[in-house]
Amino acid sequence: MGKKLFGTDGIRAVAGEFPLDPRTIQALGQALVRVLRANGLQPAVVIGRDTRESGPWMERSFVQGFSSRGGTAVSAGVIPTSAISLLTAKRGFAAGVVLSASHNPFQDNGIKIFAPAGIKIPDEWETVLEEDVLTSGHESPAGDGRAEEKQDLADEYVDYLKGRTRAGSAVGNLKIVLDCSNGASSTLAPRVFGELGYDVIVLHNTPDGRNINLGCGSLHPEKLAEKVVESRASLGIAYDGDADRAVWVDEKGNILNGDHTLYVQSFHMMENGRLPLKKVVATTMSNLGLEIALHRAGIELARTKVGDKYVFEEMTRLGANLGGERSGHTIFLDDMQTGDGILTSLKMLEVMNVKGRPLSELTGGLYEFPQVLVNVRVARKVPFDQLKDVLEAVKAVKVKLKDEGRVDLRYSGTEPVARIMVEARDWETVSAYAQEIAEAVKRNLGDKTSG
Repeated sequence: MGKKLFGTDGIRAVAGEFPLDPRTIQALGQALVRVLRANGLQPAVVIGRDTRESGPWMERSFVQGFSSRGGTAVSAGVIPTSAISLLTAKRGFAAGVVLSASHNPFQDNGIKIFAPAGIKIPDEWETVLEEDVLTSGHESPAGDGRAEEKQDLADEYVDYLKGRTRAGSAVGNLKIVLDCSNGASSTLAPRVFGELGYDVIVLHNTPDGRNINLGCGSLHPEKLAEKVVESRASLGIAYDGDADRAVWVDEKGNILNGDHTLYVQSFHMMENGRLPLKKVVATTMSNLGLEIALHRAGIELARTKVGDKYVFEEMTRLGANLGGERSGHTIFLDDMQTGDGILTSLKMLEVMNVKGRPLSELTGGLYEFPQVLVNVRVARKVPFDQLKDVLEAVKAVKVKLKDEGRVDLRYSGTEPVARIMVEARDWETVSAYAQEIAEAVKRNLGDKTSG
């Protein structure tokens, strides 16, 4: 039986509505205490959030439930998701809790839970938590749910990041533009780069609770590109709402993605003896051009399902220390257990400093096959292998592509959406083939209420 609360990245929904209503959040806090104790752990957690207006009351609701069962919680305040992963492991907390919906609009929010090692909790924990929340009785807890907020937690995160960079002497010559998405990086990212000596211009770092991801950040880097060209900056960096992903704008104003990150980092790490297995993990969404470029250099690209959780699991299985997603999540397993946009930025700046070359040159060897991603809203999520019409459409496109393209069809883990990705050597072909599959999905699963 599939999980009802947890998706591919924790719980995500409209804030205030089930399962992110105060009562259910309180129940989750109570249930987590029981799970931790059942696993021999003292129930102490660190909690952080992004800048959504729902974050403070959600934190109070969770802490109310958690403390009512004898748990203790401290708050790191507004902080990137990856910082909670790091602090959970470094400070010895039994779990870390993040309130964020990443790149989603402000109306949404989410709850992610990290295990003691700083990795996402296992499916078994999620199943037990769901059963407890959905079937057990939970009385309304007392108390105001205010956790003690500790500034030194953010300081420790900043100091850790600064200690992971191997920046060269060219730092002072690099001007960077940061797009903080009015999210969790709004204060900390400018602080990190400023303290390291970079010339920093900051965009979208004035959160008001409702402007997170609004026309800015990693999903909307167009304004960032304009500012990079206008200010003659060396690099533009765009984060998402919880700052676990980063995408780039080079000095010419070209918008680059997580595949470019893996391309640059793979070669740099291999040259410096830091890619011992010559294996890199990506998802089915990474461009075929990346796979070809790495193969030519003797580096194997292993693919997994979309989701940083799955990238991490495959990296662990293979023993790889570099992996990521085209969307901008990149995991440097020698440094952190999860993707961190600020850390990834420092790694890219390190290469630029050491090589003394602009990003456009460092990424110039990566040819990206034209790729189209079509989203179709669906009324239900039926396994695709049960839909003959859709399978035949996919098969027909694959026959036409032969060995010169790829098709990926999947459901979003956080939205009622089917995602169709097609790659081919020219735009006309790729667009036409993606629409063929999309029409088959619409005929079988289309949400008639979406217009």
